[in-house]
Amino acid sequence: MSDRPLTPLLDRVATPADLKAFSDMELRQVADELRSETISAVSETGGHLGAGLGVVELTVALHAVFDAPRDKIVWDVSHQTYPHKILTGRRDRIRTIRQKDGLSGFTKRSESPYDPFGAAHSSTSISAALGFATARDLGGDCDTGHGDAIAVIGDGAMSAGMAYEAMNNAGHMGKRLIVILNDNEMSIAPPTGAMSTYLSRLYTEAPFHTLKDAAKGAVSFLPEPFREGAKRAKDMIKGMAMGGTLFEALGFSYLGPIDGHDMNQLLPVLRAVKARAHGPILLHVLTKKGKGYKPAEERADRGHATAKFDVSSGEQKKSKPNAPAYTKVFANALLAEAEADHRICAVTAAMPDGTGLDVFGATYPSRTFDVGIAEQHAVTFSAGLAAGGMRPFAAIYSTFLQRGYDQVVHDVAIQRLPVRFAIDRAGLVGADGATHAGSYDVAYLSNLPGFTVMAAADEAELVHMVATAAAHDDGPIAFRYPRGEGTGVEIPGKGTPLEIGKGRIIREGKGVALLSFGARLKEVIEATDALEARGLRPTIADARFAKPLDRELILDLARDHEALITIEEGAVGGFGSHVAQLLAEEGVFDTGLKFRSMVLPDTFIDQASPADMYTVAGLNAEDIEAKVLSLMGVTRMDRRA
Repeated sequence: MSDRPLTPLLDRVATPADLKAFSDMELRQVADELRSETISAVSETGGHLGAGLGVVELTVALHAVFDAPRDKIVWDVSHQTYPHKILTGRRDRIRTIRQKDGLSGFTKRSESPYDPFGAAHSSTSISAALGFATARDLGGDCDTGHGDAIAVIGDGAMSAGMAYEAMNNAGHMGKRLIVILNDNEMSIAPPTGAMSTYLSRLYTEAPFHTLKDAAKGAVSFLPEPFREGAKRAKDMIKGMAMGGTLFEALGFSYLGPIDGHDMNQLLPVLRAVKARAHGPILLHVLTKKGKGYKPAEERADRGHATAKFDVSSGEQKKSKPNAPAYTKVFANALLAEAEADHRICAVTAAMPDGTGLDVFGATYPSRTFDVGIAEQHAVTFSAGLAAGGMRPFAAIYSTFLQRGYDQVVHDVAIQRLPVRFAIDRAGLVGADGATHAGSYDVAYLSNLPGFTVMAAADEAELVHMVATAAAHDDGPIAFRYPRGEGTGVEIPGKGTPLEIGKGRIIREGKGVALLSFGARLKEVIEATDALEARGLRPTIADARFAKPLDRELILDLARDHEALITIEEGAVGGFGSHVAQLLAEEGVFDTGLKFRSMVLPDTFIDQASPADMYTVAGLNAEDIEAKVLSLMGVTRMDRRA
């Protein structure tokens, strides 16, 4: 406790209502203390830092002016809500954030009434807030009542089409709705695209967009006799500066930009908006990611996500890896393929660092495309590249690829276009919890005709799968791999294309066969070692492909063994389900084969370490061993006892 910052005013805040007793000058001190407390907490837990530091003043101002939880504040993306959580009765648990049984790293409805809407994927806030506003006007039931609906959306999230769909609808409906554009010129990576250029021009070209001029230009806030003259003056100034604003064309009153770190600007403008706004209004707030903590401000990603760190230096306390991360292995393998084939290009949806494509982009900038937070566009753009004769690799996290599924079906699969999907963060990912788990891609891709679906058992297999995808022009192909370090196997300099739909035998045995798909192979081998010590000798096979299945391998395993167990890091409906369908069609179950499929359970698993999450899921080595013993009718002492 002695190393924690002194926070005398923040110590008096149990709920946001307590902020209303403070003067504006005291609120500025609360913001300073809140920033120090946020830095201190994240230094102990790790997590998202820069985004939260960028909205400290905005968080204090919102809670001081509005009346949450009656007023619904929807944060987008909600990794910026650590300061919000501290102010809303969760300060005593803030040092549990992203840990097992601790606070979520995002807003979560079940965690607090001050989190009206969960948001761990971006660009949903305006739609949700419009829903709250409509429910308010329709008299919908709500435990905390209905007040204002406020969406706080980052400039990176504004690159997704869903935000504009919502704004278009909100402008048409005309309901009182407050949208705060938190413009820090940066989402996770430096911003890309026309929207970033547009926002930059808004606050670099026009004197109108200072606070005083913005206040004069907010026509609807003025007494009636002054409105017409002020409107003409505003239109003339704006016309000279930029020819109108996109937001007003969508039906919003636009106000700003204002300095999001200046409480002298934030507080009066928010009070005016609360008192006088009628229809939809967009307040453009300029902030700086990592604000107030120099090590975060100076990082290329502004301290987006960090391990535990030393507050005085900002140095992160990362353990030394035992093996290279899968993401790095993918990046290097893709570079090796691109060197020999000028048609290979790479697409990412605002995650160049996270997917390893920053490495590819440094070498092949003209063949690397960061399309912003727009997974739907990324998929169809990749389809267009493929139709145009290129060999695109769309590197997208499993959880984010879900957002482009319609495009995967209609624009890629139906047209049999050879888009290569590099699916990062497959399986359970740890501290980000259920919202970021890669649980469903095997199921939702393997049911599509003509799709090839692979999963890497280790980093060497990943290299071979990159080569396989590069060489595959007969329809779409996907390969999945987990977050974190590899297993430590020797990595080839360049991959060798695999025969499509062919698995491999890892270890010959008898009695029971373990058919692994993906990165649980290491646990399967560990479980088999333990079983051999008990006198059982399972066969181990690596399926490699969920589609097409290796029919010959599977039917041989079924014929030559008493029992067959499939193991995968995916939900029901995936690899094991396809194997069961094959066995049923071939009448194998009529022979008395004992079959079990080990998959992720039918529940969302909260954040913890990946090992703990897989224990909850029942997919660790001990669980595989127990499944074999139970299926074979062997009793045992629990190794975990």
